[in-house]
Parts: sequence; structure tokens; C-alpha cells
Amino acid sequence: MTQDVTQTPDEIAGQSLAIIAECLYLMNLLVIPGIAFVILIWLYFKYEHLSPLAGCHLRQAFSASIWAGLILILVNAVILLAGGYHSPYIWVIVILYFAICHSILVILGIFALVKALAGQKFHYPLIGPTS
Repeated sequence: MTQDVTQTPDEIAGQSLAIIAECLYLMNLLVIPGIAFVILIWLYFKYEHLSPLAGCHLRQAFSASIWAGLILILVNAVILLAGGYHSPYIWVIVILYFAICHSILVILGIFALVKALAGQKFHYPLIGPTS
């Protein structure tokens, strides 16, 4: 038994935008930080209301990018300022913290991209908005 799974052009555009949003989130973490975030901001404000799927992934990727920046940059800065730049132990803590948090954020981004490719909504745990 097969089902006819034809999509409307709006659904295809929404899924494409969801995939682009999650790719930009990953590119912001891995390849071109800052530039990918600016493009994501532009897409978020321009196309958030295009479709429910696109809106969900744009909101999630936008929120997760902001949280990723706070988690990776500000927390490391606080650790460095509290412990001092000259202590080798602090640098070990900073590097371990960054590597672990960055890896978790990338894995979550990969899950979100897979959901976007499947045409499903995704909610980032703890860092994604609830709606």
C-alpha cells in the first residue's frame, strides 16, 4: 500500500527554508561564525511566517544560535576572568568546556537538520523556544 505524498509549492518552500535555517545554524558553529548568523537573522525576520515548518526551524535556529554564542563566548570569558589568564589549569577548563559544549551544540544541530530534511518540526532541548 503506497501513499501519495505530493507536497504543495508552499510546503516545499517551507521545508527548503527549514533546511537552510538549520544549515546556517551549523555553519555559524563550524565554518563561518557571524556571517551565517547575520544571514540567519535576515531570513528569520523576512520569512518566519512563510509556513509552520519554516517558522519553527527559523525560530529554533535563531534562538539556538544566540544561546550558543552566550554559552560558548560569555561563559568562557567569565571563567578566564575569574581564574586569570596565567593559570594553565584555567586554560584546561576553558578548552574542555568549549569542546564539550561545542560538540553538544553541533550534534543538536545535526538532529535538527535531519528533522528539517524529513519535513518535521524540531525543538532544541533547554535552549530552544517552546512555541
